Amino acid sequence: MTLKVAVRTLCEFAARRGDLDFRYTPAPSAEEGIAGHQAIQSRRGYGYKSEYLLTGECLGLLLSGRADIYNPHRGRLEEIKTHRGDLSRIREHQRALHRAQLRAYGALLCRQENVKTLELALIYYDTGRDKETPVVETASADELWQELETLCGQYKAWAEQEEHHREQRNALLAGLAFPFPEFRPRQRQLAETVYKNAVKSGTLLLEAPTGLGKTLGTLFPALMAMPSAGQDRLFYLTCRNTARQLAMDAVARLRSAQAGPTWPLRTLELVSKDDACEHPDKACHGDSCPLAKGFFDRLPDARAEAAQTEGILDQHTLAKIAAGHDICPYFLAQEMARWSDVVIGDVNRLFDQSALLHGLIRQNNWKASVLVDEAHNLVDRGRGMYSVRLDQQRLLRIKKTAPKPLKSAIDRTARAWQSLIRDHQAADETPVFLESLPAQLLGALQSMVSSLTDYLADNPPDLSLQELLFESVAFMKLADSFGDHSLCEFRRAGRGRASLTIQNLIPADFLRERFEAAHSVLLFSATLSPGVYYRDLLGLPEDSRFTTLPSPFSADQLQVHFTPGISTRQVHREASLKPIAELIARQFTERPGHYLAFFSSFKYAQQVSDALARQAPDIPQRAQAPGMSPQQRAEFLAGFREPGGSVAFAVLGGVFSEGIDLPGDQLIGAFVATLGLPPFDAWHDILKARLEQRFGAGYDYTYLIPGLQKVAQAAGRVIRTPEDRGVIWLIDDRFLSSGIKGLLPRWWFDEPRQNDQYA
Repeated sequence: MTLKVAVRTLCEFAARRGDLDFRYTPAPSAEEGIAGHQAIQSRRGYGYKSEYLLTGECLGLLLSGRADIYNPHRGRLEEIKTHRGDLSRIREHQRALHRAQLRAYGALLCRQENVKTLELALIYYDTGRDKETPVVETASADELWQELETLCGQYKAWAEQEEHHREQRNALLAGLAFPFPEFRPRQRQLAETVYKNAVKSGTLLLEAPTGLGKTLGTLFPALMAMPSAGQDRLFYLTCRNTARQLAMDAVARLRSAQAGPTWPLRTLELVSKDDACEHPDKACHGDSCPLAKGFFDRLPDARAEAAQTEGILDQHTLAKIAAGHDICPYFLAQEMARWSDVVIGDVNRLFDQSALLHGLIRQNNWKASVLVDEAHNLVDRGRGMYSVRLDQQRLLRIKKTAPKPLKSAIDRTARAWQSLIRDHQAADETPVFLESLPAQLLGALQSMVSSLTDYLADNPPDLSLQELLFESVAFMKLADSFGDHSLCEFRRAGRGRASLTIQNLIPADFLRERFEAAHSVLLFSATLSPGVYYRDLLGLPEDSRFTTLPSPFSADQLQVHFTPGISTRQVHREASLKPIAELIARQFTERPGHYLAFFSSFKYAQQVSDALARQAPDIPQRAQAPGMSPQQRAEFLAGFREPGGSVAFAVLGGVFSEGIDLPGDQLIGAFVATLGLPPFDAWHDILKARLEQRFGAGYDYTYLIPGLQKVAQAAGRVIRTPEDRGVIWLIDDRFLSSGIKGLLPRWWFDEPRQNDQYA
């Protein structure tokens, strides 16, 4: 049996030694790295071959990779590594890994081309200075092959174990048992749809209404499809931590339903660094953190223990394993992401700028099945991942006590801020939208980043300087790819309190390659209509499909009422207070119980609450407050289990308008006194113009669809089970217009939704 492995994976497994070291070194963006490779390859001219495919078998392992540059006439093999700034900042363990990879390529090339000796060159290319620094050596075919055999010997036993694990895993998944005697209504249709999409390597937007059991109904068929689809990994990605826990609970339930004594499905929970870090006061390198010292020397034993652990590798389990080997639990989890069949984590793990899972897909050529829960949030989450803010105030605080070696660079950046302020006067935080990024400030930031990097490499860690460095680098990174998908916003809140923000408007331009790298994609939510909106904004493939599954609920469970005589427009806001209070009082009197009342702002909610108190002082009231703590949110939700009922006031789009489950008598009705439309301000005017230019749907994509999505999510809190009965009041005369009513869930009105199929 021949096992396949990429050269890079082999080297990262067998050639890494020493400390974990994440001291900051400015790195090129992915685009800069590609451009750097291409620039050097184009310079080499006649006789040089780029992206030279190398394959070979060593100790039963079929190795493959692409060498950056090969010149058969000179007998020279080159490996390019891009960087920014001082080359000495590249750590020794990184250099050793680079050299091991080059020499592994050299061994394969000598065997493939029957070469006896070879010149090997590591080309370190500074993308900022357009400077090459070669590190050249000569080696014989025999010594290179001997080194390769050593690496393969270390990897082979692990690879054979992993191959056996995969065989057992596939056998389990092919006969996976559903953990309940029967499916919920419509849940079988959900499962069949998910299974077919995975097997056909499709991209599917699936609108699956509340009550279908979406977590288990998507995870179960996606797992079953892995063997027949030939998929290597399954990523279950969530927009909220609570959804992550539901996915882990579903895996645990599946495990408990299986008849066999073993459970060969390695499942990993990925949590944030802040949640996993054992020493948050220490930097991630061996000179600071004891769990980073000798990390790669102790990693193999910890990795082996984790691989043999039954059950989910959740945060607690990984922390216990890591403690037993004195290594960092967060980076142990990063390593186990390479070897786990199922990874459950936040959407940023695949979609953000430095996404771990995307990198692993590319490196290992994985066929990955991607499931995204509550995918209607991905547009806003995607925008957030590719937006960044730069604050003048942070710089000025540091400027007062800046170390002498940094004073010149920080002063230059401060002057650049002052120049920007003079050029763009803004008062009272009124935003000024810039046509282009300020060149003077970018130049100053580049110089300051270089100075900060040099200083921090030679001095004890300084948290404030590190934060300034990271903020500056994040801004520069997005500045490199600035285009019509983003907006530059300047604000000045007062003296020394200016800010400059790159705000992403169209995440599609960044997310597209993430979706293209996946083998199959399923985006699911109770509100994903119209599908073309998500296809366009997220950059999904043109042949993506959209499907709406019938709701397990019926219109006779829900009374939907409209208010043709009430307007919640800003100009009518004051006049609406008394009619809305009277409506709430009348509904509560007719059917006492727990209600949620959603408004566009805390102020509006308070005004109606005050009017209700005057109109019906005996009706119990509660209200969401700004910035509630987790304990306060839990207490607010606990109020729905109290007897007697009450009216709970909340803000549409807030923490209580989606993602909460209040079945039965915990919630019998909702009042939605807003269309949820974003404000008609300068920012949204620009967004509207950009979306109109790109997609021809500026108003709908900016205002109407996002607003009504919030309405549907909020009102969807009322009916959670087939036994529930409830009422929804949609308070605004505009809800009755056909263009708006048509975007609401059709089952509310006992009308089948038309699938918007597109190719």
